[in-house]
Amino acid sequence: MSRDAVAVASLLGTFAVLWLVTGIFVEQLGGFMSLCFTSIGEKPQEAVSKSGEVGIQAVMVILKTVGPVVAVSILCAVAATFAQTRFLVSTESIKPKFNRLSPLQGFKRLFSLKSLVETGKNLIKIVILLVIIFLSIRDMFLESSNYLYTDLTASVAHLVEMAWGMVIRICIAFVAVAALDFFYQWWDYEKNMMMTKQEVKEEYKQMEGDPQVKGKIKEIQRRRAQQRMMQQVPGADVVIRNPTHFAVALRYKPGQDDAPIVLAKGQDSLALRIVQIAEDNHVAVVENVPLARALYAQAELNQFIPPDLYDPVAKVLVYIFKLNDKQQIVK
Repeated sequence: MSRDAVAVASLLGTFAVLWLVTGIFVEQLGGFMSLCFTSIGEKPQEAVSKSGEVGIQAVMVILKTVGPVVAVSILCAVAATFAQTRFLVSTESIKPKFNRLSPLQGFKRLFSLKSLVETGKNLIKIVILLVIIFLSIRDMFLESSNYLYTDLTASVAHLVEMAWGMVIRICIAFVAVAALDFFYQWWDYEKNMMMTKQEVKEEYKQMEGDPQVKGKIKEIQRRRAQQRMMQQVPGADVVIRNPTHFAVALRYKPGQDDAPIVLAKGQDSLALRIVQIAEDNHVAVVENVPLARALYAQAELNQFIPPDLYDPVAKVLVYIFKLNDKQQIVK
């Protein structure tokens, strides 16, 4: 929010009221002064009794002349403030902040960039005001000699006209300063709203979660998934492996499964664990290096094997089923 914009709006409103109701102001003040002058020659007793009337009249004149100016000035200031803040009302500014009592904080604010900018703006406004007043008064002095040959009423009217010209130039200059200040405050606000790299990182952590915590969660999920996978190995019909690197446990129940299903698969140490559990539960283990590699690379856990592997897997299952039938016959 630009404070200069608020001040200029209030200034323009005040001058506008003075311009529009100058005649009423002159009439009110003239009537009051006439009342005062007529009371001068009266006797003391009458003057005292009339003092109440004069006091009431003075209050009424003040209300009729000063009141509209003050009311319009306040209204313009409030309107300019709400126009910039989009009708935002906050009590934050009136809350007590004890850190402002700190000399160190006050020293920092005194020599901050914002303080230097405000000082520079005030100096510019003072210089502009002095230049306009100087040029206007100089013009008045240059033309003052003509008043010796001019009617008093015309001379006063000309002086008032020149004074209003000075006021208009001051208003135009201050409107320009307020516009520049408004765009500067807008730019400064947008810049201060931008987050630092550290703030961006912290926000990302809050939105996405701490990477360490996420890594720990993923590790727990992976471990539990492996435990569930290992619990399915005893229900497999065959484990196809190469010697040490890969192992894939398959299940195929004719009439129940449309195709062989991958119950478990693993590499290196996990492959050895799958083989060990299979042997402990009397599940057939077949060594087939290319098939084990192909199943590990292409098949997904708890899914049917790829169609291009049906034939080699079927040969293995037929061999296992025949072997199981022979063992049952022997028993």
